[in-house]
Amino acid sequence: MFDGHVVTLLDAAVSLVNALTDGTRQGRPYTAPRGEQLPRAVHEALPLTSHRSAVEPDHAAYLVHTAQQMRAVFEAVDNNHIDEAAQLVNVLLRTTGARPQLDSVDGEPWQVHFHGSDDSLSVGWSAGCATALALAIGSTLAGRLGVCTAPQCDRVYVDGSRNAVRHFCSTACRSRVKAAAFRARKASQN
Repeated sequence: MFDGHVVTLLDAAVSLVNALTDGTRQGRPYTAPRGEQLPRAVHEALPLTSHRSAVEPDHAAYLVHTAQQMRAVFEAVDNNHIDEAAQLVNVLLRTTGARPQLDSVDGEPWQVHFHGSDDSLSVGWSAGCATALALAIGSTLAGRLGVCTAPQCDRVYVDGSRNAVRHFCSTACRSRVKAAAFRARKASQN
């Protein structure tokens, strides 16, 4: 399916959208962190790297805007509006100046990574996530991007299952839906 770097970027996109956008999560209203809590939320949403330091407030605000744009991409794909999703991703690619670059990682062969018009934390991650979304939408894997189908949950996911059968953002939502279906069956039998 996706190579390791693209998987990391797609996971980062999911994490940023789910952490930084308002909506519903696992049956409850979800309000994204704001103010002083925002840099920490961004720090926790991004994949761990050995050299990452604290997130500056302006970078956190930039990534909130990126997360909102990426949410629109996931929603467009989920509604089978692939043309709209492609246009949204193209805007992200242009605004971040996304570009591929070969990077050397100690002990590993050269790898294609994606950078932004500058190598700041916010532009770099935004460009990388936008490129990963472009690679998904520009292939047969667009359908792997989704929005949770559980009631009162709008968190997003990337379906990495072998058969492309994922419908929920988490096992908690899947369990919640299965338990509700079980209770409904039991009630109808009584």
